[in-house]
Amino acid sequence: MIKAEIIAVGSELLLGGRPDMNSVFLAELLAQEGIEVRFKTVVGDDINDICAALSQALERARVVMVTGGLGPTVDDLTREAVAKLTGNSLRFRSNVFRAIEARFRAAGKTISENQRRQAFLPIGSDVLQNLTGTAPGFSIKWKRSQIFCLPGVSHEARAMFMESVLPILIKGKLVGEAIESRFIHTFGLIEGAIDEKVKGIVTEASDIRLGMLASPLGVSVSLTRNNFFDAKNTNVQDSNRIYNKVLLEVYLKKISSKLDYHVFGFDGQTMEQIIGDTLASRGLKLALAESCTGGLISHRLTEVAGSSRYVDRGVLCYSNQAKIDLVGVPKSLLLKFGAVSGQVAKAMAQGIRKQSSVDIGLSVTGIAGPSGGTKAKPVGLVFVGLATPQKNYTKEFRFHGDRSRIKLQSSQGALDVLRRWLFDLPITDE
Repeated sequence: MIKAEIIAVGSELLLGGRPDMNSVFLAELLAQEGIEVRFKTVVGDDINDICAALSQALERARVVMVTGGLGPTVDDLTREAVAKLTGNSLRFRSNVFRAIEARFRAAGKTISENQRRQAFLPIGSDVLQNLTGTAPGFSIKWKRSQIFCLPGVSHEARAMFMESVLPILIKGKLVGEAIESRFIHTFGLIEGAIDEKVKGIVTEASDIRLGMLASPLGVSVSLTRNNFFDAKNTNVQDSNRIYNKVLLEVYLKKISSKLDYHVFGFDGQTMEQIIGDTLASRGLKLALAESCTGGLISHRLTEVAGSSRYVDRGVLCYSNQAKIDLVGVPKSLLLKFGAVSGQVAKAMAQGIRKQSSVDIGLSVTGIAGPSGGTKAKPVGLVFVGLATPQKNYTKEFRFHGDRSRIKLQSSQGALDVLRRWLFDLPITDE
């Protein structure tokens, strides 16, 4: 199995203002080619630090992917760092600069003198064309490893990987059989509870590796098996591929059975896609009344193509007066129980369903924070209401985190209540 390492360059990635997203899709693309990412490093714009990260990566990996630091400013130092480490000085590439000039002209922009910095690349390196931006990438072989330097802009890095990096990996026989992975997506269970439920299914002696990733959308359980690639025997390749798929499917079913109704999807499925497909297939219409989520549930549902088949409307009723005016929540109910209560959540769901004459009304009200909480009603307290022709439901949640996290958790909680109703599952976990 070929090992890879990803290095993300940029001081902004260390200051909390911008997350490193490139390593996520690069790891996925490499895994599809049978290349396993074993380490990821984030390093600031310091030439010595970049060199140190590169030196360490080259000791551990055959493929080293570097993103960022290829721009025209003085803090873009990836080119200089690679040149310093490998001992290959930078050389001006006139053809690269002409390509940069052409892109600027096509965009109706005037090229600046500092743009010339991007045309200086290490001697012995191969240019990786940037078809969607101006910063050229490059690849260079050093000792036993292949170094690829890509732009920090995600869509540019992805395009460069597919157009230029992948052919080099194939030509260098650095690819193998894809790393097989399956994912089980859950909501309503923490990692410790999942670990307890699936204990003993995947043992240390197993060929399967089990992992968990927690997020505001729930916990995803990953099942991975590295394929054993025999480049000389296609029959062995096919046999391994079939065996891996069957083995992963067996474990997928065993773990899903243990996690029961907390499982909402597999692999690339999202909650909104599953709910949308189900609503559409049954010819059901939905209307939403949102308070603390600020329209996030409506946004998520309507991000799915074809959502007009099942989403009728969404109302943002943030204030108490809006709850009264827009969805008919009785003022007396608000005075008696408060806006953040199961009673008001139920009234919101009933009101939006009645006003829109749809099959289902879904509501959410809560305290997203960071202020507004009390001892009786702390930040993170959220109520979801669901109104149907047959019955009305409410569910209380206690979420934790910052405002954005609580809003996202609340949207997922509301959609999960709807999912459970659609599939005749218990609304509560009691």
